[in-house]
Amino acid sequence: MATFRERALAVASSRDVKRHCVEDGPISTYFGQNVFALETMRRYMSDAAFQSILRARKTGNKIDRSMAEEIASGMKSWAKELGATHYTHLFQPLTGSTAEKHEAFLSFQDGKAIEHFKGSALVQQEPDASSFPNGGLRNTFEARGYTAWDPHSPAFILDGTLCIPSVFVSYTGEALDMKVPNLRSIQALDAAATTVARLFEPEVKHVSVNVGLEQEYFLVDEALYNARPDLQLCGRTVIGHTSAKDQQLSDHYFGAIPSRVAVFMKDFETEAYKLGIPLQTRHNEVAPNQFECAPVFSDITTAVDQNMLLMIVMQKVAQKHHLKVIFHEKPFQGINGSGKHCNWSMQTDTGINLLSPGTTPEKNLRFLAFYTSVLHAVRQHESLLMASVCSLNNSYRLGGHEAPPAVMSVFSGSTLDRVFKGILQKEGAAQEAELRRSIDLMSSLPEIIPDNTDRNRTSPFAFTGNRFEFRALGSSANAAQATFVLNSAVAESLRAFSSQVQALVKQGETQDQAIIDVVRSFLEEAAPVMFEGNGYSAEWQQEAVLRGLTPVTNVPKAFQAFLKPSSIALFTETKVLSVPEIKARVEVQEETYVKKLQIEARILGDICLNHVIPAAVSYQNVLIRNIQGSKDIFGDEYATLCKADVDTCRKIAGYINALSADVQALVDVRKKANRITDMSERAYAYSTEVMDAMSRVRASADQLEMLVDDALWPLPKYRELLFF
Repeated sequence: MATFRERALAVASSRDVKRHCVEDGPISTYFGQNVFALETMRRYMSDAAFQSILRARKTGNKIDRSMAEEIASGMKSWAKELGATHYTHLFQPLTGSTAEKHEAFLSFQDGKAIEHFKGSALVQQEPDASSFPNGGLRNTFEARGYTAWDPHSPAFILDGTLCIPSVFVSYTGEALDMKVPNLRSIQALDAAATTVARLFEPEVKHVSVNVGLEQEYFLVDEALYNARPDLQLCGRTVIGHTSAKDQQLSDHYFGAIPSRVAVFMKDFETEAYKLGIPLQTRHNEVAPNQFECAPVFSDITTAVDQNMLLMIVMQKVAQKHHLKVIFHEKPFQGINGSGKHCNWSMQTDTGINLLSPGTTPEKNLRFLAFYTSVLHAVRQHESLLMASVCSLNNSYRLGGHEAPPAVMSVFSGSTLDRVFKGILQKEGAAQEAELRRSIDLMSSLPEIIPDNTDRNRTSPFAFTGNRFEFRALGSSANAAQATFVLNSAVAESLRAFSSQVQALVKQGETQDQAIIDVVRSFLEEAAPVMFEGNGYSAEWQQEAVLRGLTPVTNVPKAFQAFLKPSSIALFTETKVLSVPEIKARVEVQEETYVKKLQIEARILGDICLNHVIPAAVSYQNVLIRNIQGSKDIFGDEYATLCKADVDTCRKIAGYINALSADVQALVDVRKKANRITDMSERAYAYSTEVMDAMSRVRASADQLEMLVDDALWPLPKYRELLFF
């Protein structure tokens, strides 16, 4: 009888390659057709209603409930024309994913069914708050919670449902989602950045945050995925021996996209374009069957919301292609994991990118003011910024020689490094940047004009010309978790910058000299996080500690950075989070860490006891029969003839015994950890004792994979998962 693996391989190898989501004409003809965007709103509501939405987006003014009735009516009419029958408030609970509860456009009048959508339904819904993580903010029996429409993000149609981007709060008003603190942080940063921007351009009224989120992911055939219980339940393989060939030749990176994958990409891009997601880039990533897509930059609220939506769309489209999209940060041991690089910048309402150095950064005071404020923010809250990207999933990836190291540093590049050294030496910025040179390859090829800075892929927070790239985010994460921390820290720093400049001006300095003095002061304070070298090197890990930086050596311990007095002061003074909300988030992070690791430990034990050991015993029995048969035929000569079989049988027996004992030890240590009542201590026990026990189990299982007859091994192997 064929194993489940063999059947899965047979199915995977027989897949047809065809498009499922095809639109005629160029992208521009259908881009955003399923989005209730501004140009669409104009056609479905009065100018007064339309202006109320614009004011809400630009100034934060609340939309009057009387206007909400008209907006809801227009939104319903548009949605019905596109075939929508239901609506939902789409929100982002502390699970890290999205949630939705669908309601029909259905009401009754004089016993007759009619389509109806009230303004009150647009503005507010009531999901059950008790079943979502809340960190102790609500008792289980206190179920009431509210979702409220966020007018900053446009509504859209997905699978016949009108989706209304929303926030999620408890009955008592605490934020229970990722979006509320992000919106608050944007508001705090806007106020602080506008004050500083007006030092240079008094006409500035607002500063917005722009973000571009690069999304990495793996693809696995659906049949092979279904034959791996660990991929199904954990999103990663808890056992699996490395493939003889994986990424060591670097032949997958930017290689020709496989036909089956290219067709999938075209389909999910088509669906994304209909939803107004401006995808621009696609390519192979470093590891086999790993890929990346990236959109055009947009405002931070839209960027985060669209990234969460994109992951939903990709998974839905993948089903049509009998593929599974894996967003886990480290689905396969021994090869690169996946991240979600966050490209972050600030822009005034007058169109100025505040992180653009121009051609002479040493003379651009505005750029120096904002750049050094970011450096100052990173130095003040380096451990908090790293904690913002910490999770069980990301812990398997961070710190390896494939992803940013688990300690914060900022890469500025040689040009800015020279500028900063000049400022610190009190020479103003005498050491001017070198002019960009051209690279002339040969007469028949166009010259290449290089950027002022190189890239540093080992830096978790690198400047890339006119923005910072926060590279440490995990691929499955909601980016808002990191961006609200970054926004808050920069807002605090800009407040300090403004107040210090004002103080120096009052003391008699000119404004320009005061700005230079504060820039110099911020550079001096930020020096420990400024690093231009190889972040993967052992020397940097040692030097970082000497500089007073805090490497992430244990994820549950890293969560405690949220509870530092400096962090609490940051969030409360910027009004991004209250003290109860901060504590709740830490508790949710710890509880999520424990529960995910519990699941991994359980599935690891299940796979070993129900798949690995039976396969090993079956092959052991084959060997024993062969040895016994040889002995019956050849007598004492069998010992020489069957030496390899005997040795293999002995090794298998040893690994089976070790595996069985290690699985039991894993169960015991997990039970011991579960008896710990304090969640922080329980999470730490899981991160140390339980993880160590899991590593021992995996070691024996992976050795057995290399010994057991390939025909008897029940689980798809790495070479099959990565090269379908």
